[in-house]
Amino acid sequence: MLWIKALHIFFVTSWFAGLFYLPRVLVNLAMETDVAAKERLLTMARKLYRFMTLLAVGALGFGLWLWLGYGFGGGWLHAKLALVVLLIGFHHACGRLVTKFEQGRNTRSHVWYRWFNEVPTVILLLVVILTVVKPF
Repeated sequence: MLWIKALHIFFVTSWFAGLFYLPRVLVNLAMETDVAAKERLLTMARKLYRFMTLLAVGALGFGLWLWLGYGFGGGWLHAKLALVVLLIGFHHACGRLVTKFEQGRNTRSHVWYRWFNEVPTVILLLVVILTVVKPF
């Protein structure tokens, strides 16, 4: 089970790297006026989102394996799972925002994307606290 836990941590860490970086790319896309630079950023965003999705599948798969192996107990685990659902929603929202940029339909400012960028940081902090401290 320790191998599964190690792989889960690896995939979660890698997924979060993408969740931290993709919104920064979106900040730059929202600010960019040069067409060639926008295309380059869009290509980066598309490729990153696809790779992040593979990492998310790994993180969720190994997390499910751990959950089934260790059991379903503890209020902290239910709270953590609720945050994981929010994280999946954030991941999906990132994909929709990339699609809006591709279609030229972005209506949000770079300031909005800067705030949007903070969401995974807050979720990660809460997940780590719940997992390590197990407050309830």
